[in-house]
Amino acid sequence: MDIVVCVKQVPDTSEVSIDPETNTLVREGVPSIINPYDENAIEAGLQLKEEHGGTVTALSMGPPQAEEALRQALAMGCDEAILISDRALAGSDTLATSYVLAEAIRKIGGYDLIICGKQAFDGDTAQVGPGIAEQLGIPQATYAMEVKVDGKKIAVKRLLAGSFETVEMKLPALITADKHMNVPRHAGLRGVMAARKKEIPTWTLEDIEAESEKCGLSGSPTTVVEIFPPQRSHKTERLEGEAQQVARQLIEKLHEAQLL
Repeated sequence: MDIVVCVKQVPDTSEVSIDPETNTLVREGVPSIINPYDENAIEAGLQLKEEHGGTVTALSMGPPQAEEALRQALAMGCDEAILISDRALAGSDTLATSYVLAEAIRKIGGYDLIICGKQAFDGDTAQVGPGIAEQLGIPQATYAMEVKVDGKKIAVKRLLAGSFETVEMKLPALITADKHMNVPRHAGLRGVMAARKKEIPTWTLEDIEAESEKCGLSGSPTTVVEIFPPQRSHKTERLEGEAQQVARQLIEKLHEAQLL
């Protein structure tokens, strides 16, 4: 199997702050990490490669520093890595991002399966994976927990609200990995050293023959009007007494708050 895994570098969520004037995330000087769900996607790709043979290519769209995330993917075991980086990509929403990644995958060619993380920690839209599948005109299955490949077919166990669903699709196809799918492996020293020496090509919009009007701000029908942290109000009350008394008080409090 030849597999493409889409990877995104995101700010470390514990370090994120918001610029009060521009209402955008402050990324300068903020530690960046590989999107955690993308680690599950990488692990899924590596496991399929170990079972069926083939290659795993990590693909990312972002600024030059996104190369760090790709080197981590290489250290984990990916065979190749490609970065799409171009100033014209600034301001891309999920539609423009899906388009660019799909065009890059067309350039790679010869893929059997595309794996994305369920969603990105910095946006939480879960739209890019399905968007890529739509752009390429291939079947998709989101929230994957388990996959089994049999020839040119793939069976995907999906995590739904309170239940599971198993779907079967013809390859090539796209899946998005849930965190319950696996436990991502840690990169060993040998893998880290090899990843440092590996050449990572950088593709521009011209390289992937993307239409400029479909990229960046011009190709993004959505805009971020405002971003802000939720207002937190902490009000606690300690209930004391015997267990039955506390339980009775708690029920009364919940009724008063119209929560029961």
